Amino acid sequence: MIDVGKKAPALNLADQDGEKHRLSDYLGAPVVLYFYPKDDTSGCTTQACEFRDDKAKFKRAGAAVLGVSPQDVKSKAKFAGKLGLNFPILADEGSKISEKYGVWQEKSMYGRKYMGVVRTTYLIGADGKVKRRWDKVKPAGHADEVLEAIKALEKEG
Repeated sequence: MIDVGKKAPALNLADQDGEKHRLSDYLGAPVVLYFYPKDDTSGCTTQACEFRDDKAKFKRAGAAVLGVSPQDVKSKAKFAGKLGLNFPILADEGSKISEKYGVWQEKSMYGRKYMGVVRTTYLIGADGKVKRRWDKVKPAGHADEVLEAIKALEKEG
């Protein structure tokens, strides 16, 4: 995991439309970088829809929202199309970025151990440094919590 105050690792990933996004493209503004386990699952749908529905609020706060999970661009396109997602969701095929951010971890379900993404959100400041991190995120209400943290950043200057 990347600690608060540390520089966020670089990324260069394609979104649901195949367009590349680099973290450096967003310098000068806050970025919400949220990692989720899998497209089109209940928790991931809840989380994505909350960010979609609050897009105008994030835009007013000057913040970009980027979702990241290990599925390919085709999966992202299907997920985004089904839900009408209005922000980039990035394909981290091979999970290299998830590993860099420390969210690719051993998980367990029904006694079976496997590697996967632990739902985590980073708030990256305009300077490219991590300002806040949420671990093991509960999807419902999370977008509002992140928005409050962005507003608190604005007050800090």
